[in-house]
Amino acid sequence: MTRLSRRIFVLGGLVTAGVAVTPRQGARAAVPYPFKLGVASGDPAPDSVVLWTRLAPSPLNADGQGGMANADVTVEWQVSTTDRFTSLVASGSVVARYADAHSVHAIAGGLAADSDYYYRFRAQGQISPVGRTRTAPAPSSFGRDLVMAFASCAHYEAGYYTAYRRMAEDNPGLILHLGDYIYEGGVGTSTVRQHVGAEIVTLADYRRRYALYKSDPDLQAAHAAAPWLVVPDDHEVENNYANMVRNDSSPTLTAAQWTARRTAAYRAYYENMPLRPASAASGNSIPLYRRVRWGQLATFHMLDTRQFRDDQACGDGWKVCADADLASRSLTGATQEAWLLDGLAQRYGTWDILGQQVFFAQQLDANGAASMDAWDGYRASRSRIQTGWQQRGVRNPLVLTGDVHRSWANDLKADYANPSSATIGTELVCTSISSTGNGSGSTTVPNAAANPHLKFYSDRRGYVRTTISRSQVRADFRAVNTVTEHGAAASTVRSFVILDGQPGLQAG
Repeated sequence: MTRLSRRIFVLGGLVTAGVAVTPRQGARAAVPYPFKLGVASGDPAPDSVVLWTRLAPSPLNADGQGGMANADVTVEWQVSTTDRFTSLVASGSVVARYADAHSVHAIAGGLAADSDYYYRFRAQGQISPVGRTRTAPAPSSFGRDLVMAFASCAHYEAGYYTAYRRMAEDNPGLILHLGDYIYEGGVGTSTVRQHVGAEIVTLADYRRRYALYKSDPDLQAAHAAAPWLVVPDDHEVENNYANMVRNDSSPTLTAAQWTARRTAAYRAYYENMPLRPASAASGNSIPLYRRVRWGQLATFHMLDTRQFRDDQACGDGWKVCADADLASRSLTGATQEAWLLDGLAQRYGTWDILGQQVFFAQQLDANGAASMDAWDGYRASRSRIQTGWQQRGVRNPLVLTGDVHRSWANDLKADYANPSSATIGTELVCTSISSTGNGSGSTTVPNAAANPHLKFYSDRRGYVRTTISRSQVRADFRAVNTVTEHGAAASTVRSFVILDGQPGLQAG
């Protein structure tokens, strides 16, 4: 497809604005329009994809139920090769349960591999906006080149989501979101826009916060443009939490209340993301690390670096900390680490892509301190993974990262203490969608002398657009001019190329 259907943008914008006009919706509609949170798709396979929506005619109601009555609702779904739905290739129905905040996770199966589709829902006599999705290539095929965008960190109060809109306009075939989809804090001092309600703790709180974020028309446009692969970071629960350990005591919670908060956060995350039922939360845990194959072109290893990690060393923060080198410490947990290394050993695709949350390469300040929340606080864990992919002959390891609200491009080294050691992989770090506001615009790498493997830095908001082919990955670091004013243009700040079989960054 050379052009994103205008219907996706128009309908998404109308729904968010509350305009009661959709393709088949008349003035005599019996109930308020229920699709105000838009539509999404995700976790594509060669023959299926997840279709998501959530019924919410009054999204910001304090009870978190979006204005829906205490009753289950049947929702129909349709998939077509055209956005006019003149013929259907798949259809079905699913029950949106009151207990699940009327969220829908429909598996559209029987689809052709490496193909583009349109989808929509119908409920209570009304039709949703139209979304576009795509299936993965067959395991034996490379398929078409893949335009994949990735993003993270979208603080609602910090600015507008123009970067999501610009991402959608790039017509990606796949979007990765690497965490901090929402932020948990209460109403701040932003003059751009504000949260609704105090810091979120209960299930109703988390549901309403997702509804606030998902009401944004630019976010809806990005969801409607392509299937997503998602993993959370910390703010989907609470800032800098580590497994069952809180970062601080604000707000004050008992151990039982903290467990209940985590349980609510994971449940709401699943309810609001286009995830397969295998990723549904169970109590205070959620099975999110998973592998998605893109034919023989790429394998996406989506990691969870919060739920199983050891507590941050030396009390967190930027520290010079000997405990960060302890062999017993893990960012992923032993089970996930073994799963990752086993998957890397399979070498299913040309590119092995790790979608994860926190800074992977070594990054020291002028005094030798490093972030204990990042992989620098778990150095043995990082070393086991890097050594593991070398031992397994992984040809093209590529780490994708969010979290830090700045763009970076990094060579991964066999020995970070020796700049002349082999480059054994590459890391691309996306900036934030809006978090921390407009930024300084600086492109000077901080502490470059201590970190010669860090090749690029930019303090602007945006995302990374990659084009993945058999011979190379091209990475374009995209930035918007401002997030404090809506509708800014986007431009490419810098581009790099990673060549097949040649780890490390080359000028694009």
